[in-house]
Amino acid sequence: MVTIGPSVMCADLGRLTENVQELDRAGVDFYHFDIMDGSFVPNIALGPDLIRALRPHTDKPFDVHLMIDEPERFIGAIAEAGADMISVHAESKVHLERALQQIRGSGAKAGVALNPSTPLCALDYVGDALDYVCMMTVNPGFAGQRFIPSTLGKIGDLKAKLSRLNRDIRIEVDGNISHAIIPEVIRQGADMLVCGTSSLFLPDRPLAQAVDQVNQIVRQARAFGTEG
Repeated sequence: MVTIGPSVMCADLGRLTENVQELDRAGVDFYHFDIMDGSFVPNIALGPDLIRALRPHTDKPFDVHLMIDEPERFIGAIAEAGADMISVHAESKVHLERALQQIRGSGAKAGVALNPSTPLCALDYVGDALDYVCMMTVNPGFAGQRFIPSTLGKIGDLKAKLSRLNRDIRIEVDGNISHAIIPEVIRQGADMLVCGTSSLFLPDRPLAQAVDQVNQIVRQARAFGTEG
């Protein structure tokens, strides 16, 4: 099953509750929150207070992506605010296995986020503590960047690597997941699509219509893959 998660930082923050209600009615599967500290990436965005404020307005899972230098300091607060899934960057100042255990100890699913140029060997010794991998297909920090083509093969390599572990570890892709890219990443093994300004939050399209179009593309991609 391929699931769709709107990137909250791409929504209309002045109408965020209404956006979430519209997206819920349209049938999205989860919500993706990018937490940025201005140090690990050159941007500042969102935080636990926003997660806490939105939590009563939807029962969909909250997937929180910590783009911060010392994620272990904030895992508890993020989980308490309502996160169901939390990913930390392998490239940050983190004791990776301990952070994953901390996330699981909080009751959330644990993920590792990888920048486009980070080798997959960063995952070699944390498979037992891992629920999903957030594969960055752009350099993290800003919406609207161009998809990095070399990440397609990397997704396929990750799928093969995880298959050898014989565990249910999902692959999330994040970064300019456009209509044209969706079939490509699904073909390589992506299970979770983080959708932003290139597929869901479009200036000329209502949210419900945008979600429906993404779902159609996903269905067609999966059907093509089955036939192949």
